[in-house]
Amino acid sequence: MEKIFYTRTGKMALGSRLRMLSALFTEEAEKIYEQNRIPVRAKWFPVFYMLSQSEEKTITEIAQEIGHSQPSVSRIIREMTAKGLITENKKSGDKRQNRVALSAKGKALVPRVLEQCADVHNAVEELIREATHDLWEAIEEWEFLLEQQPLSRRVLQQKKIRESSQVQIVHYEPKYKTVFRTLNEAWISQYFEMEETDIRALNHPDKYILNKGGHILVALYEQKPVGVCALIKMDDPDYDYEMAKMAVAPEAQGKNIGKLLADAIIQKAKELGASRLYLESNTRLKAAISLYYKLGFKKINNRPSPYKRANIQMALDL
Repeated sequence: MEKIFYTRTGKMALGSRLRMLSALFTEEAEKIYEQNRIPVRAKWFPVFYMLSQSEEKTITEIAQEIGHSQPSVSRIIREMTAKGLITENKKSGDKRQNRVALSAKGKALVPRVLEQCADVHNAVEELIREATHDLWEAIEEWEFLLEQQPLSRRVLQQKKIRESSQVQIVHYEPKYKTVFRTLNEAWISQYFEMEETDIRALNHPDKYILNKGGHILVALYEQKPVGVCALIKMDDPDYDYEMAKMAVAPEAQGKNIGKLLADAIIQKAKELGASRLYLESNTRLKAAISLYYKLGFKKINNRPSPYKRANIQMALDL
C-alpha cells in the first residue's frame, strides 16, 4: 500500500520515503549485529565508534561530533553503561560534562565491530555499483535490490569473501591423519552410521587412497585444519576419479570452505588428466547437493555403491 501512496504523491513524499528506507537499514543493521553475535545495538554505533577512536569524551563532545542531541546521546550512554560497555568518570555536577570511555568489555568488541564495518562498507559499495538511476529512481531500485537480497545477507556474503581469502588449501601430510578421520566421522555419525568402507579409508588413508593414486586436500583457516576432501582413483572405464570424504568443521562452516575444497579437487583432477569425475551422496545433505549442482555435476543412475547411505550419484565432465 505504501508504494501505491508514493506513486500517487510522487517526489513530494521523498522525505517520508527516505524515512521508510532509513527504517529498513536500521532493521538490517540490527540483523547484522545479531548474525555476527556482537552485543551492540545499531543505534549505539555512532557513540561506540567515537569512543573507539579516543580514550574518553564528554557527552557534549560526542553529541556535537555525531550530530545527535545531548538527550539522545545521554540515553545511549545510559543503555551502553547498563550493558557494561562504558565507564563514566564523574568529575562534574553537570552530567553532560562527565567524561565517558569504553570499558574493557567495550574495547574488546572494537576489532569485531571494525571487521563488520569493512563488510558493511563492501556490501554498500556493491549496492552503489548496482544502482544506475538518478536519486529518485535509485531509491526505488535500492528498495527492489534490498528486497531481492537484504543488506544483512550481502554483508554475510562479504564476510564469506573476506574469510574465504584467509583459507589456504594444502596437500595432505601425515600430521593431518587424525583431523581427516575425525571430521569425516563427525558428519557421518551425525546423519548416518559409519560403514566398513569408511573405517578402512579413514583409518588407513595411505593404503586405500594415496598409494592407489589418489590425493587428499586440507583446508586451513588461521593455520588450523578445518576441512578435508579426497580425490580417489577409480578402477572404472567410465570414471577416472571420485570426489569423496569432504568434511568441514562445524565452527568453520559458512566460510565457503566446501566450495574452495571442491574447486581445488576438480582442478587437481584436471591436472592429472581426468576427463570425468564421480561422486555419491545422500539427498538429506541439501547444502552439499546444492553445491554439487552449482559446480556442474549432473545426476546419474544405476551405478552400484559400497555405501548403504548413498541414494544419489553424480558426475562431472571435465
